[in-house]
Amino acid sequence: MSKICQITGKKAQRGCNVSHSKHHTKRNFDVNLFSKKFYYVEQACWISLKISAAGLRLINKIGLDAALKRAVSKGFCDWKEIKVIGE
Repeated sequence: MSKICQITGKKAQRGCNVSHSKHHTKRNFDVNLFSKKFYYVEQACWISLKISAAGLRLINKIGLDAALKRAVSKGFCDWKEIKVIGE
């Protein structure tokens, strides 16, 4: 699985390291990404998501169900990609 947040759709960006002499070298700016387990009340099961820190803040703000529905409608993830644990 690639380094993309399943909630916000954030992914790594390309950029440059700039030295003191203004020499540019290519580099990646990775997303603050981690795996986290959530209890999905609507389905009464545990799910595992690969989310960024901004995605976690969004889940805390609007709730897990609303965040998942928004992510699916925007095309950031699919219901098939969401990993169900211990079913």
